[in-house]
Amino acid sequence: MPGMTFPAPLLRALVTGTPPWSAPQSQVREAARTLFPRMAARPGLLDVFTNAQIETRALARPLEWYLTPRSFSERNGAFVQEARALSVRLARQALEEAQVAPAAVDAVVLVNTSGISAPSLDAHLIEALGLGRHAARLPVWGLGCAGGAAGLARAADLVRAGFQRVLFVAVELCSLTLLAGDESKSNFVGTALFSDGGAALVLTAPDVPGPPPLAELCGASSTLIEASEDIMGWDVVDDGLKVRFSRDIPALVRGMMEQDVERALGAHGWSRSEVGTFIIHPGGVKVLAAFEDALALPGGTLDTSRAVLRRFGNMSSATVLFVLQEALKERPQGRALLTAMGPGFSAEHVLLRFPA
Repeated sequence: MPGMTFPAPLLRALVTGTPPWSAPQSQVREAARTLFPRMAARPGLLDVFTNAQIETRALARPLEWYLTPRSFSERNGAFVQEARALSVRLARQALEEAQVAPAAVDAVVLVNTSGISAPSLDAHLIEALGLGRHAARLPVWGLGCAGGAAGLARAADLVRAGFQRVLFVAVELCSLTLLAGDESKSNFVGTALFSDGGAALVLTAPDVPGPPPLAELCGASSTLIEASEDIMGWDVVDDGLKVRFSRDIPALVRGMMEQDVERALGAHGWSRSEVGTFIIHPGGVKVLAAFEDALALPGGTLDTSRAVLRRFGNMSSATVLFVLQEALKERPQGRALLTAMGPGFSAEHVLLRFPA
């Protein structure tokens, strides 16, 4: 609010990881022949596995597990088991790197969209890690790929509101949502694109002792695009969560992203010329190309996003945090913009400043 000042949240630790199983894209492509014989027989359709430019995908179960039809309850049971294990492992490591005792955590944000758990996954984290019993809990479901950016923004808001040590976890097991009997094009493309992974990070107030900060969170911005519910999301069917996304997403990015980024930056007194690093969720190679076109980015600007897509696939909300981790390895300085898009259809932006 005008005239008010807030503490600048600091990123003290960021950890990413995947479930214990994986498969090269070539093996997933062959599995698709078995799962979707009608779609696989269409001329050129299997080329989507090559065009996705993904080499390896992490999976919540061994690849052969997916070749047997599974009920929604069986797949969701696998989600709860593996999401709990992955989130606990990553959160424990993030707290250790941030030098934050579990009992000192006073707020937890947990984002996912690829499975259902009640009690929510953050409750299990509190039990498993011994987090503060009175920690504020913010489970967030339904933001899809935008959840990594939105969750980071909400975690920063909690620090500004007075919480001192905030744990944020994003965990997605997208492979468990793919329906073996669904021969729609969206499900087939999802089989070529989506994978599993998670990220955990710790934000603190500036006066909390700890390691040197990785970044300062300077602000955030959200946009919900009018009349865009059909662009991306789930349709709930008897077999589970049926993926829905439009081929128009790259065109939508080209049409609105330049103006939306300018608005997001301008709201915080920034200009695009001041931003040296762009951390973009790699929804797919065409989406990244659309970002480059819309923002007139020099060649190579989004190489980190492409590298994450190639090595891990699209892990929904967690993916942009993988990109942030890779960007940090290059020791960037100055201002950065982290962006992801998801169901709604929505765009989420986070403004970061890296230390000199």
